[in-house]
Amino acid sequence: MYNKTLAEQAEGLRNRQFSSRELTEAYLTRIKQHPELNAFITVTEDLALRQADAADARLAQGDAGVLTGIPIAHKDIFCTDGVKTSCGSKMLDNFIAPYNATVVTNLQQAGSVMLGKLNMDEFAMGSSNETSYYGPVKNPWDLNAVPGGSSGGSAAAVAARLAAGVTGTDTGGSIRQPASFCGITGLKPTYGRVSRYGMIAYASSLDQGGPMTRTAEDAAILLQAMAGFDGRDSTSAERPVPDYRAALNHPLDGLKIGLPKEFFGEGLSSDVASVIEAAIDEYRKLGAEIVEVSMPNLKLAIPAYYVIAPAECSANLSRFDGVRFGYRCASPADLTDLYTRSRGEAFGREVKRRILMGTYALSAGYYDAYYIKAQKIRRLISEDFKKALAGVDVLMGPVAPSVAFGIGEKLGNPIEMYLSDIYTIAVNLAGLPAMSIPAGLASGKPVGLQIIGDYFAEDRLLAVAHRYQQATNWHQLTPPGFQ
Repeated sequence: MYNKTLAEQAEGLRNRQFSSRELTEAYLTRIKQHPELNAFITVTEDLALRQADAADARLAQGDAGVLTGIPIAHKDIFCTDGVKTSCGSKMLDNFIAPYNATVVTNLQQAGSVMLGKLNMDEFAMGSSNETSYYGPVKNPWDLNAVPGGSSGGSAAAVAARLAAGVTGTDTGGSIRQPASFCGITGLKPTYGRVSRYGMIAYASSLDQGGPMTRTAEDAAILLQAMAGFDGRDSTSAERPVPDYRAALNHPLDGLKIGLPKEFFGEGLSSDVASVIEAAIDEYRKLGAEIVEVSMPNLKLAIPAYYVIAPAECSANLSRFDGVRFGYRCASPADLTDLYTRSRGEAFGREVKRRILMGTYALSAGYYDAYYIKAQKIRRLISEDFKKALAGVDVLMGPVAPSVAFGIGEKLGNPIEMYLSDIYTIAVNLAGLPAMSIPAGLASGKPVGLQIIGDYFAEDRLLAVAHRYQQATNWHQLTPPGFQ
């Protein structure tokens, strides 16, 4: 059962081939069989079985939607009522959320079953899933390699068949990069398409939740339930949600694909470049027209991001002070000691680094020199995308400059680690939707093809990805040892 896609499982449930309880128990057994991945922080077995039984009752009554009875799991950044929501941090190790994030509510109302909460980089800060308080996640394709970050637990769970679909979040590539490293499909929607209410904030103007699945069809099903206007999120987009699954088979006649030449220069490994070129050739065979485009300001994305994101994180994480909720140090001498020791003892090294960077960038005398300048660069990058997408339907390129690297390989060099997201960060600065789909293997590890579209063109992205997955079988590969 766990080798079926989410769409196939939904059909199996409706046809009574198996029950939701049987499907849920199969996943729970598989999760227990693979603790070496460290993909889950919390497994909600009792809750999952209760929800599965309720789903079976709805299925028996004929009152079921496509997600009814489907077991999924959530990145531990989404608040879940009565279940620990740690955000991968010691700071929230004892935090039981008193409410559900809108994404969780939407998926539960659609009938899904929650298997548990997935490991992640602490407060979503990382590109390798090595900064989690709960230890690193392993890549199912190579247990000595990282799964990518920060949604590494989510990506590893789907790749290893521990869940058919999961939620992730993407602030600078945190859905797409782990999806590429683990050989699954990951979609970062347009900023505002999916509610951020109840999603613990890292950088509020960049964060966006989205689905991570095996196929574009499964991503369409999950996104359908996740997307929509939410009055509790002031940045939520108030516009209709199209039927994403119906749009999968829209004809792509005359598809025009733009290749930013800046994506294929120095720093891209030759084996990854070969896989991406082969994927582009496949689209050419399918009738697409390929044109080269230029986005001259893309080289400024990394420095701009690492001013804006830390600046926002320094403000967002100020609420974790040991007073209201979360970790509190033992026997504080006074209020200052309570603040400083609680934060000093509970935050990890990478979180402290980014808080310091952000506080510095926002400080008097440096605000104009760094933060304002970074926001101006952000506008230039958005203009680059606008011009490029004016002449093509989608942009394509690599997701990451390399395949999954070794655990610990880049921990001592933050700059090298930050460059892991060099092809993804600009999309977040512009607020555009983008996907990673499996496009091949290099040195036995997956390589993802990135597809970038215009604002709220998720339906077009999904159709472009689906067409490729109908013509290839890279998305069907299973890591050795996890068949």
